[in-house]
Amino acid sequence: MKKGFGLMLGIVMLTACQSDINSNQYATSSVGRANAASECSVLSVRPVSVKSNNGLGTIIGSVAGGVAGYSIGSGSTAHNLGAIGGAVLGGVAGNAAQGALSSQGGYEYVVKLSNGQVMTVTQGTDTLLTPGQRCMLLFGNPSRLIAY
Repeated sequence: MKKGFGLMLGIVMLTACQSDINSNQYATSSVGRANAASECSVLSVRPVSVKSNNGLGTIIGSVAGGVAGYSIGSGSTAHNLGAIGGAVLGGVAGNAAQGALSSQGGYEYVVKLSNGQVMTVTQGTDTLLTPGQRCMLLFGNPSRLIAY
């Protein structure tokens, strides 16, 4: 029961760390902040996969694996070897779980600004812009494309 709860807690922690990459999601620190904007048109769009690589899955997996591995066997040598092996295996599993759980779909847009400059912007799948469509590129952190 305790091991199952720990696994579920780890999965929840991994998914909670996933950033929202959609163009309609703003951080509170962005409210009231002016961004430069430029008119542009979409030249091309392609689907992409966006993955988070913050290492949290490896850390959580290593700790959980080390704790679980420590409980194997009896005696200090068995506990220590179990903890080391559990930490290694847990880190590998945690890294794989984070990659699978934190992957999001997105679109990479190639746009041509009104001054002729060509740029790319990657954002979430909440809005799909199509080639030839007029839009605005909002410069900031993150930059985003919005239709108008």
